Amino acid sequence: MGVPEELGDFFAVVPAGGAGTRLWPLSRQGRPKFLLDLAGEGSSLLAMTWQRLVPLTSPERITVVTGQAHAEAVRAELPQLQAANLLVEPTPRDSMAAIGLAAAVLHERHGNVLLGSFAADHLIRRPNAFHTAIRHACLAARQGYLVTIGIEAHRPATGFGYIRTGAPLQLAQAPQVHLASEFTEKPDAETAAAYLASGQYRWNAGMFVATTKFLLDRLAELLPALHDGLRDIARAWDGAHRNAVVERVWPGLQRIAIDHALAEPLAARGQVAVVPADLGWDDIGDFTSLSRVVPGGQLGAAAVIRAESPDAFVAAEDRLVAVLGVPGAVIVDTPDALLVTTTHHAQDVKDVVAQLPSELR
Repeated sequence: MGVPEELGDFFAVVPAGGAGTRLWPLSRQGRPKFLLDLAGEGSSLLAMTWQRLVPLTSPERITVVTGQAHAEAVRAELPQLQAANLLVEPTPRDSMAAIGLAAAVLHERHGNVLLGSFAADHLIRRPNAFHTAIRHACLAARQGYLVTIGIEAHRPATGFGYIRTGAPLQLAQAPQVHLASEFTEKPDAETAAAYLASGQYRWNAGMFVATTKFLLDRLAELLPALHDGLRDIARAWDGAHRNAVVERVWPGLQRIAIDHALAEPLAARGQVAVVPADLGWDDIGDFTSLSRVVPGGQLGAAAVIRAESPDAFVAAEDRLVAVLGVPGAVIVDTPDALLVTTTHHAQDVKDVVAQLPSELR
């Protein structure tokens, strides 16, 4: 059938970083959640992301950005990933640097092309709906917008960012695409409930589509030092002086998320579009999310006995775990660490990790 016209010059970028501290002790600095099979389907979240992207573009047009500590594991998980398309960051500088580096390198190699950025550690249960949403996002991006995917909100979640939808963009081939009028990061429970009731807000899944020229030009306007540093690195990336330029420039790059760097200020200008979609999406950001994703609330091969403990989640491999009278319990048993908490405290696990010695993080 071939690639649809709107996807003809589409390149996918997968930022693969972060330690997933809210899923400790399953997720660790040395083996973060994107390398884990958290969906219980026999594949890592990273490998599932790759498989989801292949119908949209060729494997030669998929780029992964990751840190030095995970580069070898990424290569092992993605044998089809071309060596030149693995961009290794010397240190984490947040999502704008990762996505901006990929945009700048792709722009140097291929000129002005469509870029879509997709997190390595999210779950999407409706891939066909995802593919349709990205095709519509590409149509909007060609009109000069930074385009994001707005996930249908099913509950007043406080762990997600929200996008407020504005007026229709009036694209003939994608009439459901709207302007995005506002981004809000992780509201409190009362605000999230009000957002849900209004019907005007959608979850921000952190997926972005734009042309490389639009993205880089807007970055040059809003954060010129970050833009200039990334372009300097990109110009040297495929040459003999890459390491010297990276060592000189990378440590001074601003650490900032793409949401704050581009999405929020561009939304205020009317330059961000949102594609509404119901994708069966979850970022699996904590054990509450994971307990909804894993069948039966259990991960691992251990025997589990539950009594008077609805919504309990257990992850264990080697020994029987019994849970009695603890609704919403979370028990994660690993060879070197045991976590016992509840889904009510799922967002607070990161505070425990902050107190750990580095070898256990």
